[in-house]
Amino acid sequence: MGATLVTDSKSQLLSQTQWVAKLLSLFKFVGLASIYFFMLSPLIFVIWLSFFADSIPAFPPTGYSLKWYVNAWENQAFMDGLVLSLKLGVIAAFGSVVFGTAAAIALNTPTMVGRSLIRSILLSPLVVPSIVAGVAVYLFFLRAEDVLDRNVVGTFPALVIAHICITIPWTLRLVTANLESIDVTIEEAARNLGASAMVVFWRVTLPMLRPAIVASTLFSFIISFENLEVTLPLVGPGQTTLPIAIMQYLEFSLDPTIAAVSAVQIALLAIVMVVSNRFVKISQVI
Repeated sequence: MGATLVTDSKSQLLSQTQWVAKLLSLFKFVGLASIYFFMLSPLIFVIWLSFFADSIPAFPPTGYSLKWYVNAWENQAFMDGLVLSLKLGVIAAFGSVVFGTAAAIALNTPTMVGRSLIRSILLSPLVVPSIVAGVAVYLFFLRAEDVLDRNVVGTFPALVIAHICITIPWTLRLVTANLESIDVTIEEAARNLGASAMVVFWRVTLPMLRPAIVASTLFSFIISFENLEVTLPLVGPGQTTLPIAIMQYLEFSLDPTIAAVSAVQIALLAIVMVVSNRFVKISQVI
């Protein structure tokens, strides 16, 4: 009789424990789902809005149409801005990877003097507000014009330099994270077999850094492509990036064309982010 009661008590306790575990799992799922919905709902709303047929968005919509995508495609300002943003993004990504990778490898050397200070300077664009960085770069280029006695602000090279500066921190973080996971004994083995430092770098170190370099290229492209605050003070006549074209269009019209352009931009950047995440987990750098 007593043994039966003990067995029943254990069964009830086990059943209650399993019920509590299932309830906690349910709460966790609902909580995570709510957080993701809260984060993604603006993007979902913008994409939904891009299909509204009304010139002035209203709820519920009277119908759905693709005409705003056609309107965006036929708008020359958007196309010129897209071309300039793509060109600027590609060049900035290349420069960021070259200089950022070199800096990461140099700063990974324990004997380097002042590496903490240099790392802090290179990573400073991550902590400085973008609008402050934009004004600071603009004032710096104005001073450079006085020293060099030639136009700097409003030129494409100045824009490229500014975008390289704001994308280098991301390359530095990605490559540094990859360097910390590299087995240094592989490089030591190559040196012991007679390989020079340059051969070790090209044949051993660089191939192991390939995932981080690819991810850095894509990530730097994203940062450059969507930047507005640093770009706005530096563009010259006839130079309009896609974010600036969107801002200028909003000054005169509120139709869903902007939502269509934003939906395309969201899709493009999402693809790049997914590809980047396959090489280096985004959680390592964010």
